[in-house]
Amino acid sequence: MTKMTGGEALAKSLYREGVRVIFGLPGVQLYHLLDGLAKEPGIRFINTRHEQATTYMADGYSRAGGGIGTALVVPGPGLQNASAGIGTAYSASSPILVVSGQIERDHIGLERGMLHEIKGQIETIKPITKHQKLILDPVEIPEAVHEAFKQLQTGRPRPVQIEIPPETLSDTADIELLEAGKYERPVGSKESVSRGIDLISNAKNPLIWAGGGVISGEASKELTSLAEFLQAPVIATGEGRGAISDRSYLSIGSFRFKNDTFFENKIQDYDLVVAVGTRLLNNQQLTGQKVLQIDIDDEEIGRNYDNTEGINGDAKKTLTEILNGLKSVMPPRESREEELTKIKAERFNPGTVIEPQESFTKVIRSVMPDDGIFISGMTQIGYYSRNKFEVYEPRTYITSSYYGNLGYAYPTALGAKVAQPDKAVVAVCGDGGFMFNVQELATAAKHHINVVAVVFNDSAYGNVMRDQVNMFDGREY
Repeated sequence: MTKMTGGEALAKSLYREGVRVIFGLPGVQLYHLLDGLAKEPGIRFINTRHEQATTYMADGYSRAGGGIGTALVVPGPGLQNASAGIGTAYSASSPILVVSGQIERDHIGLERGMLHEIKGQIETIKPITKHQKLILDPVEIPEAVHEAFKQLQTGRPRPVQIEIPPETLSDTADIELLEAGKYERPVGSKESVSRGIDLISNAKNPLIWAGGGVISGEASKELTSLAEFLQAPVIATGEGRGAISDRSYLSIGSFRFKNDTFFENKIQDYDLVVAVGTRLLNNQQLTGQKVLQIDIDDEEIGRNYDNTEGINGDAKKTLTEILNGLKSVMPPRESREEELTKIKAERFNPGTVIEPQESFTKVIRSVMPDDGIFISGMTQIGYYSRNKFEVYEPRTYITSSYYGNLGYAYPTALGAKVAQPDKAVVAVCGDGGFMFNVQELATAAKHHINVVAVVFNDSAYGNVMRDQVNMFDGREY
């Protein structure tokens, strides 16, 4: 054991768990942690101009492959400001750690009007976090951090929050630090994998439906190998873009938000859907066929679609087991390149083009390298890119998932660039969304984060204005 402050113990524990960057906004309850970080040269501290950016940047850092993104904020308004980014990470199944302050220990829950006080702070954040912990004694810090990272690295990846009063950070104690844990992600059970192999080998025309779990599970190579073996087309969710390269004839794009008439007309041709790492949110387009659902979260299996056979396990390991099993019972299927190339061309025929979105999307793609990271904002070009922007590698197309919040794109791009400093990063924003976090231009300048922001300015919240005009006889407000 070594005598140290709680702030020093927290900084050292975070470093041991692999944290090398923290995105934060300093405040009075955090002073002793900040001092601990000052003594820990292995952690880079990037201070933002708004708490919202701390969690957006942590999310971008995580989803771009930098490791666990970590955010630091004061309690009360600081944590509430950061909640937009926490909710985005939750919806996208992105593992970020949120470290927040608390008011003084003796005042928690008493509503005495202490600085930054909020009643039941943990309760306010529970709906958008996987795990939460209030730490009252500095000797508890190493174990609490260890458990936080266990939660972040096992099961479904989602945000975790820990909160610490100022005295816990300033108090000195004999503290034993812990080594980082090593966790194995589970493969599906032998029985469920065997049933999956039977379903796939007997299917005449399977379709692979790739979600964000393929990306977070680092399973793109395995999914592509399965698709090539089966000659099965792959359709992706927004979070699943990059699960297979769009240069492959097997990739038939992504779902549109609505009115995807091509897919609605074609879905009945497939007798089995192999859904990997997806909630099957668009299940209304299915026509009763069997679904084989592979997911790390057993609660998602069959939740949105009844005719489901499930495999609860890691996508990478489970797909490997399935492909090995298929190779033992059937030969690779003959190439369908000519057929699927025709289907792909039909889906992306000139009649589906909308201008100027098409031209803008194409020119951005043409100047970005294959491994460039595209952050799709909640704007016309962003929506259009969901299906029209070609994606060639995993972790290079990032959305706000179902949270759909304005303002996330630019700070998320900053976090992605910190994670991948040698890659091009582009944030596509509308003028409305960009102004939510325009102050983070100062963060980019101060910390030398070279991100390109493409801002489409229509001097309006354009989607809302368009819908109002279309719905209410040309009236908009």
